[in-house]
Amino acid sequence: MNDVGMNSKTENILPAAPSAWDQLTNPSLAEQQHPQHQQQQVPPLHQHQHHPAQSPQMQASSPTTISAPLLTPTKTTPPDVAHTPSGAAPGAPGANFNEELAPELTQQGWRKFWSKREGRPYFWNKLTGESLWEPPQLNRGPPQFDPLTDPLGICSTSPLNGPLPMHNSTGYNNNSHPSPHNHHHTLKRRASEDAAQQQPQQQQHHSAHLPPGAGSVGGPPPLKKYVLPGPWDLEVPTNVLIYERLPTTFPQPYPEVEALRGSLTLRLAKTYEDLCNKRESIAPPKDSFQRWLMERRIIDQGIDPLLPSQCTPEISPQMYREILRDIPIKIVKPKFTGDARKQLSRYCDAAKKIVERRGASEESKKIVKWNADEAYEWLRRTVGASYEDFQDRLTHLQRQCEPHIIATVRVSVEQLCAKLYHLSMQHARNIRERHAQILKEHGIPELSAPLQPPVTRKVWCYPVQFALPSPRMPQIDYSNDRDHMVIKYTNTAVMAAPDTHVVNISHLQKLEQLYRYNCFDDKKFDFFIGRAYCMLKRYATFLGNNANPNQQEPELTQAALPAVVFECLHHHFNVTFECFASPLNCYFRQYCSAFGDTDSFFGSRGSFLDFKPVSGSFQVNPPYCEELIDASLQHIDRLLTDSVEPLSFIVFLQEWKDPPLKCLSKIEDSPYKRKQVVVMGMEHEYRHGLQHCIPKSEVNFKSIVGTMVVWLQNAAGYARWAPTEARVDALLEAFRPGRERDRDKAIATSTVPVQPSCSATASSPEPGTAGNSGSGAGDLSSTGPSKPSTPATV
Repeated sequence: MNDVGMNSKTENILPAAPSAWDQLTNPSLAEQQHPQHQQQQVPPLHQHQHHPAQSPQMQASSPTTISAPLLTPTKTTPPDVAHTPSGAAPGAPGANFNEELAPELTQQGWRKFWSKREGRPYFWNKLTGESLWEPPQLNRGPPQFDPLTDPLGICSTSPLNGPLPMHNSTGYNNNSHPSPHNHHHTLKRRASEDAAQQQPQQQQHHSAHLPPGAGSVGGPPPLKKYVLPGPWDLEVPTNVLIYERLPTTFPQPYPEVEALRGSLTLRLAKTYEDLCNKRESIAPPKDSFQRWLMERRIIDQGIDPLLPSQCTPEISPQMYREILRDIPIKIVKPKFTGDARKQLSRYCDAAKKIVERRGASEESKKIVKWNADEAYEWLRRTVGASYEDFQDRLTHLQRQCEPHIIATVRVSVEQLCAKLYHLSMQHARNIRERHAQILKEHGIPELSAPLQPPVTRKVWCYPVQFALPSPRMPQIDYSNDRDHMVIKYTNTAVMAAPDTHVVNISHLQKLEQLYRYNCFDDKKFDFFIGRAYCMLKRYATFLGNNANPNQQEPELTQAALPAVVFECLHHHFNVTFECFASPLNCYFRQYCSAFGDTDSFFGSRGSFLDFKPVSGSFQVNPPYCEELIDASLQHIDRLLTDSVEPLSFIVFLQEWKDPPLKCLSKIEDSPYKRKQVVVMGMEHEYRHGLQHCIPKSEVNFKSIVGTMVVWLQNAAGYARWAPTEARVDALLEAFRPGRERDRDKAIATSTVPVQPSCSATASSPEPGTAGNSGSGAGDLSSTGPSKPSTPATV
């Protein structure tokens, strides 16, 4: 997926290598790619990397060698064990090593490798993870799943209806223990089966080369799989299939570029505020700038992942509509009768000023002034009017004056929106030029030709990949502050003061775990701090960094469902994927997010509108932006229409009444609507959008509006994950306030989880080997991520 580390002297850029799926299904192809890198790989049994103790304040180091092929995970087939007992010459492959396996065995997933330690060949099954010294017996049972000739397992009886045997390069099998110990017990089980079929002398020859305890029941107990505690479950495998796709042409994130983008975006937001104040005499609509960024991303085809730079039309309908709604004044729902009276009086004054000062037509001036004077007269002669009377009078005045006011200010508002877009285009060009200059300084050439489209085939969904490698990361400081980690980046050329971001330790460990699962080229975490900073900076820029009181409330834009709701969705509807999430608030390790470039290292599959799954079960909780919700519903409808495989979307929409969402009518008319329920306001909770940096006591907040839950499923999805009454009742019960606190208490009183054991690599081990243990999930100097995992079920 990701990048290539480069030193100051090395200028060579490795070409793009085959995808993870190619290397998983074709070991010979993986062995042909970059043999120098393969020689540097050492299996987890013999490669123990010791890191010196580090001070509380550390600096992220930069790699000094090219560590992995561009965009490609480390291969999933095992390298030779580069370890020979002292006093023995390195074992060379014997004459019979070149004998090919029977085609039937190859079809069942068996591969042959040479052990330098033992000086003889061994056999490994890439589908089941078994390792044997003796040639495997041909399985005459039902045909096994072959990802080359049968990618979806159609000819197999197990993949779609039960767990798919897999070898997870992270060292884990889903719902199991670390892979070295799985091989250990698989070997014992296979040895006992062979003992019932082979001759006694074959048993003795076989057991003579097994590790201690492998031939007996009383072997060492398997290590427990480490599960990172928190409001998430990162061990859930995906059931989502997609068509293989091209890597993104966006350059990989870089701290200096992110800092520059943040400063220019803040300047653009300030310009928007000044234009609203000076031109229209109003405060900018609350959260309007962030919703403008979200709305523009739907149609933007430009060169920047945040700022719009190539949109048609240039004028945003969302921003245009929101500004007009606040002219002449912003209408709010008053709490008291006196407030309703004052609001009516203010509207009359503002309406008359606009038509007098803005060059309105004579007809508009006459109508607006007449209605405003009539409202004044009514206020003077009316005593003891009720709250409803003032509100009705204001509604009548709006209905009479609004068309004339819009006709007066329409051109000015369009010019405001166009100017903001043109400034955004200029900022995007400046950012891209600086990014290209940084890549040139590191010897990374630009793409000279368009990327070739991949072969059309279905694969398990995988994170966004890049077409360009990453330059070396600059120095970034980080230090512990009680239960938080402070990440600080200093660049006087871009910022006057150091840029500081805070993340609590539990979410930092979550980011590390996601990094292990999804970032395959940075095993030593050389780029982790730099990439984490870029991700935090991007969301701080998007959410406004709390610098402007008029900017949106992050607890709403990045709000997430409680963990107990996700557990219920996974248990009853097999949901394994979030369509709108981020590395900071996701529950599963596979999700779509707004910024695929910064989030891909932590598991993002990119934008949901660009994501085209073939099958799977999804949770959809889009932020409040009418254009984005509308585009998402249209995208879901197309996906359900095009796919005949099981596809299910459970959509969560908050019932905002002011203004109401017009796009909700599409749900009512959808032929794929199976069920709809509403969770009443103040009777359920959400998780705060800034849960990664606020106190735990403030994470959960009650929703003041109701939440509508809709099941959109095609026929196959409805047959598999139908919203039955029992399942819907379980979901509503999970929404009950306080359920997440009960869950946290239960976890706190349960057994403390075992510390993680992370292998530097997790290739297919030789029979009888065990992987070395790495550092824990909270250790920034850990040995880094493992290779991509293969899902266990569909």
